[in-house]
Amino acid sequence: MAAGGAGGGCPPGPPPLLLLLGLVAAAGLGGEAARLYRPGEDPLTVLEAGTVRRALLNSSAAWVLQFYSSSCGHCIGFAPTWRALAGDVRDWEPAIRIGVLDCGEEENYETCKEYGILYYPTFRYFKAFTKQFTTGENYKAGSDRELQTVRQMMIDFLQNHSQESRPPACPPLDPIPSSEIASLFDKTSHHYTAIVVESSNSYVGREVILDLIQYENIMVKRVLNSDKAFLEKLGITSIPSCYLIYPNGSHGLINILKPLRSFFSSYLKSLPGVRRKLVSQLPLPKKQSKQEGTEIKAWKEFDKAKLYMADLESGLHYLLRVELATHKTLEGAELKTFKDFVTVLSKLFPGRQPVVKLLETLQEWLVSLPLDKIPYDAILDLVNNKMRISGIFLTNHIQWVGCQGSKPELRGYTCSLWKLFHTLTVQAAVRPKALINTGFEDNPQVVLQIMRRYIQHFFGCKACAQHFEEMAKESMESVKTLDKAVLWLWEKHNVVNDRLAGDPSEDPKFPKVQWPTPDLCPECHDEIKGLHSWNEVQVLQFLKHHYHHENILYKYAEGQVNANEIELGDVRERKDKNLPKKMSGDKEDKILDQQNMLDSKSKVLDKLITNNGPVKDRGKNAIESVIHKETKPSVSFLGIGFSNIDMSLCVVLYVASSLFLMIMYFFFRMRSKRWKVRYYRPAV
Repeated sequence: MAAGGAGGGCPPGPPPLLLLLGLVAAAGLGGEAARLYRPGEDPLTVLEAGTVRRALLNSSAAWVLQFYSSSCGHCIGFAPTWRALAGDVRDWEPAIRIGVLDCGEEENYETCKEYGILYYPTFRYFKAFTKQFTTGENYKAGSDRELQTVRQMMIDFLQNHSQESRPPACPPLDPIPSSEIASLFDKTSHHYTAIVVESSNSYVGREVILDLIQYENIMVKRVLNSDKAFLEKLGITSIPSCYLIYPNGSHGLINILKPLRSFFSSYLKSLPGVRRKLVSQLPLPKKQSKQEGTEIKAWKEFDKAKLYMADLESGLHYLLRVELATHKTLEGAELKTFKDFVTVLSKLFPGRQPVVKLLETLQEWLVSLPLDKIPYDAILDLVNNKMRISGIFLTNHIQWVGCQGSKPELRGYTCSLWKLFHTLTVQAAVRPKALINTGFEDNPQVVLQIMRRYIQHFFGCKACAQHFEEMAKESMESVKTLDKAVLWLWEKHNVVNDRLAGDPSEDPKFPKVQWPTPDLCPECHDEIKGLHSWNEVQVLQFLKHHYHHENILYKYAEGQVNANEIELGDVRERKDKNLPKKMSGDKEDKILDQQNMLDSKSKVLDKLITNNGPVKDRGKNAIESVIHKETKPSVSFLGIGFSNIDMSLCVVLYVASSLFLMIMYFFFRMRSKRWKVRYYRPAV
């Protein structure tokens, strides 16, 4: 996983005003230049939810489409290769086109779900003249995504088209017999005919054919080197070679310095009379104009020594509504992983009461369902509170603060995911009793193991998941205490930062450094015999402070709360007297931050105060009992979101239908007996 500095402890960036100006310059007025791929500038088609179907259905050209996420470090690193590929095969566009779709954009979430995208980047091929919706054909070249390999896969895909569905602009790519070439000699024509002679496993001839499809007055064909006598007659001694038949019927071998595709194509394009066809470009799907595309998000000032609830809640939103949405159904190991993950979240997440109540409700619902598989849409309905349960809420907007990047595709979700799991390891260490009766209370690796399984089954960047799995296999089993789990994750995060330093996914404003930096924790750094060394005792103390719930700021969080609600939101937290004192005088900072918060309350607290008098004096039990009374009727019955009224109606309808069927049965039975008596005739 890529992240912008372990736990957000990155060096301070430039002054906010200068950084904002830099962001404006990078984003441009349209806000597009900051994206991974730029329409109109990169030699490919940038698609979105409103244009992808129109582009693929009944297209006269085939498509190869990359589904990526702008928050995926591997996608960011692969972007230069994909741009280079698009530029390299730009002349092939009438036959096969290259496009991209960003699954990290909120407007594209549902579209990527429809196409069954589980990991990023995912490559799909779509045939020409497709009449109905299809999810495309998977790219099957394994981890090899070199430019040449993808280019050859594109050729194979074109050749797999039937004669009826082949793009009209794509000429025949199969080799022709040598006898057909001989018949062209000494005959006048209106065009050149280039013959590429090659082996059966060579792609040079087919690549040159596609390079020239947008040029007139020339035809390119390919011949295999199986007819040795024919090659000797033409004077061909090495392959690949190019033999040229001129319009006047003369012919001869082309002398080229290097027998490479680029040399052959360049030579043929430069022949007298060979020029690009004057044809209109293929129609591009028009992008729907959006006012929000012109918005430029203002830079948010933040304290790097603090943890921001906006980052944690935005990460939960993305995790539950976007990343999980790629799985239409959860079953088997995936369902078990998700249940365990939600259980740990509901017990350890140091969030505000509405978010915690949502996690607790989700956990109770998952446990109560005796099903081997659960559709994701059912989970989403509960997360979105379609059942109108009082007192639960999770933001549906992304609001990065400590995880904001200098560009939209940098940092963000991966940074927040690191913060989330760092927070859970610390919460497990400082509040071990929170996991009692979950089955995890005696497992010091519980958070790490669930993180490992979550990344394996759900994290979008497959390459990142493989790297994390390698680290886990190497040393996770050595973790024997909850404190060691905190240090293990910190150590591995620094390993990732070291590996990704200088990577294209690194934010230049927030370089990936070893964290915590000396300005955040000078006691964490030692020097032994002239070499840097970590003081792990001080590091552990720092981590327990940094990821403690008292170090969380609620500034920028949606539906900001006042000091009373913060207290209520954290009623299940108890201050551990054994925790180290804060390393800086942040008590004043917290008081100032609380004064800056809006004086608003969540609906659940308003209702509690209205119906039950002052809540603060009644304590935690009163709050939980009232919310439990309100939520229980609509979620506990059969584990499905039916209320008592719903179930009563079902019972009444069931009894009524049963009585009706019984009456109809006896009616026809009696009628049948009467008919038999009336028309009975004794045998003679």
